[in-house]
Amino acid sequence: MTLDLPLVARGKVREIYDAGAGRLLLVASDRISAYDHVLPTPIPDKGRVLTQLSVWWFDQLTPVLSQFGASHHLISAADVPTSVAGRAMLVRRLEMLPVECVARGYLSGSGTVEYSKTGSIRDVVLPPGLVEGSKLPSPVFTPSTKAEAGEHDEAIDFSSVVSAVGASRAEHLRELTLALYSRAAEIAAGAGIVLADTKFEFGLEGDAVVLGDEVLTPDSSRFWPSSTWSPGAVQPSYDKQYVRDWLTSSGWDRISPPPELPEDVVAATRERYITAYEQLTGRAFA
Repeated sequence: MTLDLPLVARGKVREIYDAGAGRLLLVASDRISAYDHVLPTPIPDKGRVLTQLSVWWFDQLTPVLSQFGASHHLISAADVPTSVAGRAMLVRRLEMLPVECVARGYLSGSGTVEYSKTGSIRDVVLPPGLVEGSKLPSPVFTPSTKAEAGEHDEAIDFSSVVSAVGASRAEHLRELTLALYSRAAEIAAGAGIVLADTKFEFGLEGDAVVLGDEVLTPDSSRFWPSSTWSPGAVQPSYDKQYVRDWLTSSGWDRISPPPELPEDVVAATRERYITAYEQLTGRAFA
């Protein structure tokens, strides 16, 4: 796919184009990444799910953003080139902040690994006795670095956020992140989904904080069916954990080029992404 616009960047799953006048065109592909590798097998319709779900969430979260004097970067998902309709967003160009703002309401993944060793996630001390899938007493802010291509995101403590953006802005980001997560978790719960954790990315427009990138998609969040949630084991999910699990069982060493995904894994992953969209939004995925 090529567009008659200057290419600004090509990430693991999306291309970013200069749309002029302080705007960018974000185009989500069907590529899927895992363990810092882009897999050779695409997931059909994945880019459309990521885009359309983000558009829906931006609308849902506008009241929370407004309470914090913030906004989001979406201009339009309709005023885009026909060739990328459904998978592209026209957005405001921002000065992105150098941290990923992660909110956790449940213990899972790398959080479980660190908690099992230290009883905390960096400087966030958690109560004893938690297991994989446990609900936390209250949501916590566990930020990470925003890695360059080929590098890993690394969990950081709050003082590192202060060093990166200043004390006042760091506190603002923490409060805003937790407020967005809490509202999103409430909406998801009403749709029968547990929002275990998610990450947000923010930028600046002048001095104003703006929510950017994608939001609350299966690529950036852990979504679990409420009906099957049971602490003590890895939870069934509506995200790419299914692909990660298959890659682990395949014997891939995470260093050599990743293997092709079997057709059944592709189909099951696509189904999970679409289920997340339909269950959250209450809309059929067209």
